[in-house]
Amino acid sequence: MKGIIFNLLEEVVSHHHGEATWDKFLDAAGLDGVYTSLGTYPDDELSRLVQTISTTLGIPPRECVRWFGREAMPLLAKRYPIFFAGHTTTLPFIFSVNSTVHPEVRKIYPGANCPVFRFEETADGALLLGYESPRPFCALAEGFIQGAANYFGETAMVEHLRCGAKGDPECLLSIRVHAMKPADAAPLAG
Repeated sequence: MKGIIFNLLEEVVSHHHGEATWDKFLDAAGLDGVYTSLGTYPDDELSRLVQTISTTLGIPPRECVRWFGREAMPLLAKRYPIFFAGHTTTLPFIFSVNSTVHPEVRKIYPGANCPVFRFEETADGALLLGYESPRPFCALAEGFIQGAANYFGETAMVEHLRCGAKGDPECLLSIRVHAMKPADAAPLAG
């Protein structure tokens, strides 16, 4: 796992719960917390942090990872505005991940092992997203999708139809994106 993910997690936790809480999470997970964005770290370290955060905050680990993904998206938009340029809605942005975002991520972070997405649009307007990765972090992709929708002033309903982390041969998400009602809309980050 590239260090940028750990850096983002630290920012999200520190923003919502304070820097001291991040340090407590590191101690409880038995980690030193020295993560450079370009470094590569064992996936287990992220799993240990997620488990510690989950236990401490009293939320299931998968929801913890989804929360992290949702909250990290505005930080990614701020750090890498070029990835968001030219997009005004969620679905075109999601479609650009394989062809634009992940190739650039691999240039910035050599050795990054990014997931691959497969897309299929259904007759009833849903987007089916197949998630292929050696890592069981499809909940992070789900959180990123929801965070992207928030960024673009939309909501994303994501249904996990199949999940590799639960023993299915692949992860398959059904995504439906809708414009936010004016009362629900938050200002765009960035």
